[in-house]
Amino acid sequence: MGQKIHPGGLRLGYIKDWDSKWFNLRQMPELLEEDRRIRQYLRKKLQGAAVSTIVIERAGKHLRVNIHTARPGIVIGKKGADIENLRKDIESMTDRKAFVNVMEIKRPELDAYLVAEGVAMQLEKQVGFRRALKKAMERTMAAGALGVKIRISGRLGGAEIARVEWMKEGRVPLQTFRADINYGLYEALIPMGRIGVKVWIFKKELFKKTREDLMEEVKLIPKEEIELIAEKEVQAPTPVAVAGAAEPAGGDDEELIPEDEGTR
Repeated sequence: MGQKIHPGGLRLGYIKDWDSKWFNLRQMPELLEEDRRIRQYLRKKLQGAAVSTIVIERAGKHLRVNIHTARPGIVIGKKGADIENLRKDIESMTDRKAFVNVMEIKRPELDAYLVAEGVAMQLEKQVGFRRALKKAMERTMAAGALGVKIRISGRLGGAEIARVEWMKEGRVPLQTFRADINYGLYEALIPMGRIGVKVWIFKKELFKKTREDLMEEVKLIPKEEIELIAEKEVQAPTPVAVAGAAEPAGGDDEELIPEDEGTR
């Protein structure tokens, strides 16, 4: 049986960081529930604003919420009015001094949650699921991903029996810790019920130099040094041993045996 685990949880502490950055053993259950309510509220309030990750940081009575979105203008609103309303709502929910930051996602095609959300929205519009998957994978690979896998399950195409379909392009090394794999899950609501969409995107392999990195290192070396290294390689041929060549004097390690005095 396959031993499945969340790709983000597997890499926590190695190449991934936590979405909730605080530590409080005494109030752990209450604060976890508070984080869940904040995220649920923001997801509902900012539906359609392409919000991917919500990072919550706590320090004493202060609370900082970092919203990662592909459409920051919708979150901020006209003259910052919307973000100010969000801040006030979070303060009333938590009774803490809150700060809200908006982080822009430059390439939404490489964000697994946003890709899954895009596929789910197409399924809700009754687009063919195979066509939706192929389009999403093409856009992701064109954006520079090394691999992508999309898996959907439910009553696909209005079928009576639920089933699972998946497509994959490139490579997605789930067991490699240094592989930067972004994972996202979203649910599409259709008249037949829910359809789950899971997306894995293999962005890059950390701690491994790509061809572009090696070329950049070569560019950093001055041209004169490269020419000198090349000349030394050409001018210093490796010596080749010739059969039958005279050995230098004193090269033998043979011991000289003195003659007997009586045999002279």
